[in-house]
Amino acid sequence: MATDGKKAAFAGDIKKGQSILGPIERRFIDTWVPRIPEPIDGWHLTMLTLLWSIGTVAFAYLSLENRWWIWAMSGLVVMQWLTDSFDGSLGKHRKAGLIKWGFFMDHLLDLLFAGSIVIGYYFLAPAGTAFMFLILMLVTCASMAVSFLSFAATNQFQIAHYGIGPTEIRIGWIALNTFVFFAGDGVFWWGLPLVIALNIAALVLLAYQTQKALWEIDKAHNIDAL
Repeated sequence: MATDGKKAAFAGDIKKGQSILGPIERRFIDTWVPRIPEPIDGWHLTMLTLLWSIGTVAFAYLSLENRWWIWAMSGLVVMQWLTDSFDGSLGKHRKAGLIKWGFFMDHLLDLLFAGSIVIGYYFLAPAGTAFMFLILMLVTCASMAVSFLSFAATNQFQIAHYGIGPTEIRIGWIALNTFVFFAGDGVFWWGLPLVIALNIAALVLLAYQTQKALWEIDKAHNIDAL
């Protein structure tokens, strides 16, 4: 937060919170970032999420005829994790300076990729589940919006909560793909309401805690201003 009338430096490239796999992921990234070939820049990796998003929807559609395409979907989840993990760190390592552009495009495309996953599962699910997918899409967008709105109010960007971050969520997508491949689309009838309920509960808890923290910040600021 800015103090004494001074504007705080943009902190969108500094993530708050630690996920379960965060330390392992950090060591992996720090080891391989210096080895990425020079022609590849961080913004190249960021924009690849657009390709992964289109591919996810396409592979999900193809899986209607051949369920083996689900593995290709999982492969794109891995690729998106790889490029999304390295883009910012590579930009810092090369001193590219695209901090605000990277924040905007990286998270815009992350939202697009999350949406492509939901659309992909819509293709995989049996008829009659469309309304539930609309709810899931809304909750997914709202959950990401909480992080962005909180950042706008505090200049602290937190994407990991209770040890769960983007990497753990991607592992969940791959696990779900595997489960659907072996168990069939019947799992959506009970699995989808369960996923929606858990996501709504997490959204409500996160929104409540965020507004409570912002309330306390405002109260403290008002007291200091007296």
